[in-house]
Amino acid sequence: MSTLANQIEVYLKKLLSASESGVLELKRSDLAEMFMCVPSQINYVLDTRFSAAQGYMVESRRGGGGYVRIISLSMNEEPNFTVLLESAKDKRVSRQSGEKLVDRLCEEEFLSHREGMLIKMMIDDAVLKGEDADMLRGRMLHAMLLLLLRDDFA
Repeated sequence: MSTLANQIEVYLKKLLSASESGVLELKRSDLAEMFMCVPSQINYVLDTRFSAAQGYMVESRRGGGGYVRIISLSMNEEPNFTVLLESAKDKRVSRQSGEKLVDRLCEEEFLSHREGMLIKMMIDDAVLKGEDADMLRGRMLHAMLLLLLRDDFA
């Protein structure tokens, strides 16, 4: 049986995929009422399942007239890819964040499933032992993104 967070995620992704514009706007309170949960549970799902590394941007406004807007980011738009590239440059990247980025690249078909698995293995904590593992992981992901941006590489 799936968890409530999984159910909310699946529901939101289904609504988002049905949207022609790639934008979904709804009230947090309506969603919480639908799933019979507190609004903070909705916040948890948005924070953990709809990050930029996963291909989404979330905008929200709290209060009575508040809303949640989820925007699907496409890897086909180069500015978004450039933002990802810059976000990985000289930054510490946790294993979990790195894996989410790789998952997104696989979903957008920039990487095959096999390539994604290879990269995940390379950035795993078991391989990158030591206190600078997050920094090394960030450098490796940055190098990979640079390679993916090359036009002469196929």
